[in-house]
Amino acid sequence: MARSLRFLLPYVVGGWSALAPSALPAQNTGDSATPTVTVVPTEIREVIAEVPITGTLVPREEILVTPQLTGVQIRKVNVDVGDWVNAGDVLVLLRSDLFEAQLSQAEAQVASAESAIRQARNQITSTEASQTQAESELERMVTLMEGGNVSQATYDAALAQAAAARAAAASARDGLTIAEAQRAQAFSQRDIARLNLSWTQIVAPVGGIIGTRNADVGALTAVGQAPLMTIIGGGVIELSAEVIETSLGELEPGQGGSVQVSGADGDLIGLVRIVAPTVDPVKRLGEVRITVEGDAALRSGVFASGSIVTDRHEATTVPVTAVLTDNAGPYVQVVRDGTVERREVVPGLIWRSYREIMTGLAPGETVIARAGAFFRDGDHVRPVEAATGAGP
Repeated sequence: MARSLRFLLPYVVGGWSALAPSALPAQNTGDSATPTVTVVPTEIREVIAEVPITGTLVPREEILVTPQLTGVQIRKVNVDVGDWVNAGDVLVLLRSDLFEAQLSQAEAQVASAESAIRQARNQITSTEASQTQAESELERMVTLMEGGNVSQATYDAALAQAAAARAAAASARDGLTIAEAQRAQAFSQRDIARLNLSWTQIVAPVGGIIGTRNADVGALTAVGQAPLMTIIGGGVIELSAEVIETSLGELEPGQGGSVQVSGADGDLIGLVRIVAPTVDPVKRLGEVRITVEGDAALRSGVFASGSIVTDRHEATTVPVTAVLTDNAGPYVQVVRDGTVERREVVPGLIWRSYREIMTGLAPGETVIARAGAFFRDGDHVRPVEAATGAGP
């Protein structure tokens, strides 16, 4: 056994001797032992703050086309989904024979009321003439009565005749008032008949594109049910986007950005039109309406996403990987004359693969591109600048 140990001892010692240099920590005795690190200079570049958005394309204004008459049969539909219409175009025709008859009846009642007014006026003229004659006869009888040239009976008859004439004139004037009221009622009936007849032609209240159609020939109209069709006002489609509540305060009308629409090539320009004043209490999201500009044929209901630019400025930047954080806060590792220096910084926006440094660094200073926690303040390193155009 002792012989075996004496036989193996040289190999064990030799093996340990071979392993010792690599197993023991390297000493900083020269350039060969100094670790090499990739460094980059801080640079001034543009950084952009964006708020991501996702949502659905919707009509900016959706107009509901509904009937004003109930239980009337649809006779003709002049448009279909996708058609462009102008304000005042006839979209749907309803059966109108009943309403035409009602209008004829109302017009006849108006004519009758007009005739009754003329008769009442003639009656007034006649009764007023009789009243004038009776009043003159009564005055003559009064004179004769005072002279004792007429009997009491004759005077009483003249007095009664004058009273009857006055009553007849008053009645005629009342008859005119009644006739005029009947004419006003006839006018109202005629206006209602005309309005009902006009409602048998359902017209476009605004110009735009027919979005949906529920009207079919032969169906009966029903007030309060689904609209006969909808119109996309002006044909304008926009993005109804949902934004997290913490980002709503950064958005305001007029801000621009880019929008990607499913099925459309390339990015489209988006402009914030409305920022909702409320947030969904469950989703914690708020609605933002975004006008989408471009030549792409936009369709309601299509998914879209993008971002809105809320800030754009020049700033001192370093690669994102150069910024570390520990209990003391964010910091970078500056390399100066081959020595690592911890530098506490105040980082700002992240734009693509770079991080804005608001305070703590000056343009042109060199930092470790991919900082590691194994470097400490005062360590010696051999800096190698990253290749031009290479990312962090």
